[in-house]
Amino acid sequence: MAKTLLILRHAKSSWNHPQLSDHARPLNTRGQKAAPRMGQLIYVEDLVPDVILSSTARRALETAEIVAEASGFAGEIIQLDDLYHGWPSDYLNVLRPLPDDIHIALVVGHNPGVEALLEILTDETEPMPTAALAHLKLPINSWNQLTDETEGELLNLWRPRGLPG
Repeated sequence: MAKTLLILRHAKSSWNHPQLSDHARPLNTRGQKAAPRMGQLIYVEDLVPDVILSSTARRALETAEIVAEASGFAGEIIQLDDLYHGWPSDYLNVLRPLPDDIHIALVVGHNPGVEALLEILTDETEPMPTAALAHLKLPINSWNQLTDETEGELLNLWRPRGLPG
């Protein structure tokens, strides 16, 4: 039984408030439109996650909350400082302890970490613009088997500009 990993880069953030720290930057109008489209896509594709793990950065958390609502996700979003400026090892470290009854996990983070995670797990080099969503199939039965040697398959990569709406 394979596991499904969804990797989502946060939606477009605002630079209108230079006094805000990078961590505190909110989504801009484009990001607020793209995030629900990605959530609806998750719902339509029958990929509603069992768990959402998000960076604590405001733009990532806002993306996660909007996507959760639009997809019909009913659980709590787990906020993790390790995913803010996280590298693939950080993502693997937060995914590995997940219980086996989690079949679909969604991580919401930042570049360059999300692109690097995608590449490590699939050997595919793909750009992940803001609000891009990657759908990976992982040949593991348990999350604790996940390593940087795991040879996953990239089943789909959606970018908001290519979607209707």
